[in-house]
Amino acid sequence: MKQVLLGQGGVRLEDVPAPLVEPGTVLVRVGHSCISVGTEMSGVRESNLPLWKRALRRPAQVKRLMEVVATEGVTRARALVEARLSALRPTGYSASGTVIEVGEGIEDIAPGDVVACAGAQCAHHAEIIRVPRNLVVPVPEGLAGEAAATVTLGAIALQGVRRAQPTLGETFVVIGLGLLGQLTQQILQANGCQVIGIDLDRRRIDKARAAGLAVGIHSDDGDAVEQAQRLTGGVGADGVILTASTPSSEPVSQAFRMCRRKARVVVVGDIGLALDRADIYAKELDLLISTSYGPGRYDRRYEEAGLDYPLAYVRWTENRNMDAYLRLLAGGRLHLDGLIEQIYPLGEVQQAYAALGDEDERPLAVLLSYPAGAVAPERRVANPAARAGRQGALKVALVGPGGFAMSTYVPILQGAPDIFTIHAVIARQGHSATSSARQLAAAYAATDLGEALADAEVDAVMIATRHDLHGPMVLRALEAGKHVMVEKPLCLTQAELDVIAAFYAGRGPDAPLLMTGFNRRFSPFAEAAAGVLAGRSNPMMIDYRVNAG
Repeated sequence: MKQVLLGQGGVRLEDVPAPLVEPGTVLVRVGHSCISVGTEMSGVRESNLPLWKRALRRPAQVKRLMEVVATEGVTRARALVEARLSALRPTGYSASGTVIEVGEGIEDIAPGDVVACAGAQCAHHAEIIRVPRNLVVPVPEGLAGEAAATVTLGAIALQGVRRAQPTLGETFVVIGLGLLGQLTQQILQANGCQVIGIDLDRRRIDKARAAGLAVGIHSDDGDAVEQAQRLTGGVGADGVILTASTPSSEPVSQAFRMCRRKARVVVVGDIGLALDRADIYAKELDLLISTSYGPGRYDRRYEEAGLDYPLAYVRWTENRNMDAYLRLLAGGRLHLDGLIEQIYPLGEVQQAYAALGDEDERPLAVLLSYPAGAVAPERRVANPAARAGRQGALKVALVGPGGFAMSTYVPILQGAPDIFTIHAVIARQGHSATSSARQLAAAYAATDLGEALADAEVDAVMIATRHDLHGPMVLRALEAGKHVMVEKPLCLTQAELDVIAAFYAGRGPDAPLLMTGFNRRFSPFAEAAAGVLAGRSNPMMIDYRVNAG
């Protein structure tokens, strides 16, 4: 399948293996996805910066790298930097499409359903995406897929308004009339509020006025604080919602000065927050932060494990905000007329991002459209940069190319090219498998372990996945006749261990080898300590320190 990835130098469209469905998730064939003008474009701009400039922006990471140099050496630090620079990262967090497969435990969504999806960890710009249940909502009948693809931005705007708790007849100011600001001012109108909008772009102000904005203020129209005071009869605004994006702290100071006593200011956009106590104290103002799409965001138990919050106690979660936004669109309470300005086919993704990079004519919203059709998902993609290993070397399939495997096992394999060749890379995420396969010059990348097990060229499998997957993967590999090296633990339950042991019962010396990475017990120091303690029978208390570097 095709997926938009972010690497050194900007965005690119790559072939990657499609994901497998998992319990609690759905596979969605994407019809449209929405490019985030703020979040994604900042990532694109950063990818074009030289390394030293990026380092200056992340002093904590530079400090961590210096610690690696001190404890593990320059070679290890260089490998980390090279791996980071060569990595391909997914982008996108808002999409709509059709369900093609559902995982175990999902009973309220079926293949063929049209859904909208959110989440920077899953709702990528890709032809097929795997999304956890709590980040998927059905699209109301009659609502176009193009509109539904804005679900994430709509939920963010809706959560910002919820934090403000507007009441009928209040006056609110919205600072920043990008797509988030446009949706925010419409939601405030739907709550019966009068809305004043502020932006540096007159075109955006005009679009908001066409959607019912009461008053639009441009920087050339005079002091915005004085204008807000005048428009509220000298009282001040009941609240301000900041949807702008700027490192400056002036917008939040401006917001405080526009407010009446006891008003509230809600921060939705990424702005500077150097606060002046004098702006807040005398009026006893409330400063509120709106966290993305709503309760559940950044909680892995909610987003990944599917544990919902009780409706009686948390009325509006991420998922319920997404659903409410789509229903507002379907019911005509909100509209996107004139806001989705351009839709590009997936093959023209470079032009789409170029349009968003135009400071003078930047569109409010840009969508990508995807080819229609029920093509079977490909779980294996050849690496065009593959290099053949040396004759006679053992061909290894690396399963789980995470940080530990790439920093610990891979250097050992690469350091013995006469003995080992990394032939395949298997990972849950297609972009991770593809990026690692290219870095390691492997023959192919895959998201399905079965691809490697069915490959007659694969001699051995190295497993470095999550612990709960070790036992089942080990057994599958052994049954396929592959030698196995698995990172500890071998498995998690006695039942799994019994099945693996039963595999070897009655087998001769031709059985596949199975090794587990219990590295500490075989260190010279552990062996020496075992010898010293071998004759003791009384209890002991032992303190020890391990220098992993």
